[in-house]
Amino acid sequence: MRVELSTKGERMTANYTTAADLFDNWRDDLLTGRAPVLYPAGAGDLSRIELGPGLVSLFGGPPGAGKTAFTMQLCIDALRLTPALRVLVCNVECSPAVLLNRQLARLSGIDAEVIRKRQVNASHAERLDAGLRILDGIAERLAFVRPPFDLDNVAAAGDAHNAGLIVLDYIQRIRPPGNHGDRRGSVDASMHHLRKFADAGFAVVVVAAVARQKDKSGRTSYAADSLSLASFRESSELEFGADDAYMVAGAQNAGEVTLRHLKARHSNPQDLRLLFDGARQSFTPIGSVGSPGPATGCNSRLPNAMLAAWNSTPPADDDERRF
Repeated sequence: MRVELSTKGERMTANYTTAADLFDNWRDDLLTGRAPVLYPAGAGDLSRIELGPGLVSLFGGPPGAGKTAFTMQLCIDALRLTPALRVLVCNVECSPAVLLNRQLARLSGIDAEVIRKRQVNASHAERLDAGLRILDGIAERLAFVRPPFDLDNVAAAGDAHNAGLIVLDYIQRIRPPGNHGDRRGSVDASMHHLRKFADAGFAVVVVAAVARQKDKSGRTSYAADSLSLASFRESSELEFGADDAYMVAGAQNAGEVTLRHLKARHSNPQDLRLLFDGARQSFTPIGSVGSPGPATGCNSRLPNAMLAAWNSTPPADDDERRF
């Protein structure tokens, strides 16, 4: 039996491989006992989140849920826990200084508002010094994409920085190459290119906006029980292309947040219960020992490039203060 799909009647060249062709190499790789490379990104239950070469990890959440704070926490702690790792961040909404402000708040335990308004004083000195030492220790391995915010520029910056992990926040605002007609076509093309990033050996973290969903009463909302894979804006290719998809479902009580694991291509999905300290931009697994301890062996001054980014960025406006 022959199935003809071509409208021109020509015969297509077969393109396939048999399991027998793959078997020897696959078996040899299996028997080495070498586990896939993963970048640990936190302590306790946060260590279950898989970031690594070849993986695309998708994070979403309604406005104000803390998805940028959460993904930056994962990346900073991945840098601390994997000394050879280099990270590139493309954030279209927050400047490097704003992102550093927030991480300094988490690492030092000083309120983000105090740091943003530059109101630190002698009472903060010890905690401030500890937080700055941690950032100093990873500063040379952390880079931020400057405009234009498109995937061509991200790819070039990733190569130049020799990044192992690339963060895109958020994907609906980062342009792919070419013209794609509408926002859905653009996002579909973006995920296609991000799979190429992963195939080239990058770990990719994607932050995406979500759309309101109808609740049980038919009203549109961001209620936790209404958020699903279909909640990601322009979602079809996002949910298909990601290896893991997570949703930061808003505070339930006293800062409690659920990180819903909506898709897991290589494991069993497991939701995480977290406490979100908005004042310090910090997520802690409930019942966990918390984040890794302070780094050691850091210089007392921030490297010039990061210091320049810190000093040259104007104070955040009200839009940038959204947590």
